[in-house]
Amino acid sequence: MSSVAFVGLGVMGAPMARHLAAAGHQVTVYNRTPEKSLAWVALYGNRAAPTPREAAEGMEFVFMCVGNDNDVRDVVYGPDGVLSGAEAGAVLVDHTTASAEVAKELAEAAAEFGVGFVDAPVSGGQAGAENGQLTIMCGSDDEAFYELAKPVMAAYAKACSRMGSAGAGQLTKMVNQICIAGVVQGLAEGINFAQKAGLDPDQVVDVIRYGAAQSWQMENRGRTMARGEFDFGFAVEWMRKDLAIVLGEANRNGARLPITALIDQFYAQVIARGGKRWDTSSLIQLLAND
Repeated sequence: MSSVAFVGLGVMGAPMARHLAAAGHQVTVYNRTPEKSLAWVALYGNRAAPTPREAAEGMEFVFMCVGNDNDVRDVVYGPDGVLSGAEAGAVLVDHTTASAEVAKELAEAAAEFGVGFVDAPVSGGQAGAENGQLTIMCGSDDEAFYELAKPVMAAYAKACSRMGSAGAGQLTKMVNQICIAGVVQGLAEGINFAQKAGLDPDQVVDVIRYGAAQSWQMENRGRTMARGEFDFGFAVEWMRKDLAIVLGEANRNGARLPITALIDQFYAQVIARGGKRWDTSSLIQLLAND
């Protein structure tokens, strides 16, 4: 068992840290809202730290899951940041969905402190985090750091792969989000079409989910989409954040993403209708209200 810190106790980080504690690791948690750290410790034991630096002190691994590039920098750099407390030989693992640029930047900064770095964005949403069934896409300049971290991440992973050097994990997560955006829009159009055609959407999903149209989104969101239930899952505002990263990277590497760019604008319309916290399957709202 290892000594680990977990920085960021949101809807993803809190259950991930819980799985680490349940696996027997010694866990120190930090959250920018201290009440969340104290509430987590009250439920699962272990220890809370008042700063990222103090959370990282003496730890073999430091895991992070925060909001965006700037949030990552806020908790890593400076006198109270993770790198000020982490010891040489420790491994910093960032589960935040962030840019490939910040991953490469962190790898270089960590190396100056003798700290390993793995960018490790996840897929599977809140349910995957709660159930310990996340898919983790990793990038590290030194495969040895990844190999050290992988058995610890197994506490909440159903799949974990190193995709290349630092930044490769984030690039793979971008591919994941591109694919999800297209699938959700296709599912929304299909369900809306079924409704307009007078079909029973649940029955339609029951039939076509065994064929080539099958997807995770269909299995988990087809029926709730038809019922207009969106108060769960991966929020639209988070998807827009992720798609902004995707589209920014595409501008740099020359990839053409016409459908992704269009769906990003659809999500902007959902937010304008008050749906920033709705599940991403709420794209159907734009069709149902036309």
